[in-house]
Amino acid sequence: MVEGLDNVVFVVEDRPEDGSLDLLGLYDGWALTERDRYGVGELPDRIILYREPHLAACADEDELRDEIHTTLVHEIAHFYGIDDEKLHELGWA
Repeated sequence: MVEGLDNVVFVVEDRPEDGSLDLLGLYDGWALTERDRYGVGELPDRIILYREPHLAACADEDELRDEIHTTLVHEIAHFYGIDDEKLHELGWA
């Protein structure tokens, strides 16, 4: 478990809504840094991994495993309020 990762569900879907193979994952929710009131009864945030884009981007199982790891780190970072620019600097984009 990742420290502080609360009220988040992980979902695997075939493709993004637009059907593209360009998007590997998505954080759907409010980052911790943007929450002013977040209480009991809130629907969980979602971290979505897209299966078909991952399979299209990877040549073998080892590469797939690495890409899934990178995508999860990237989307979990969004939960904590880390933006794409910072993730690029850190090598997680």
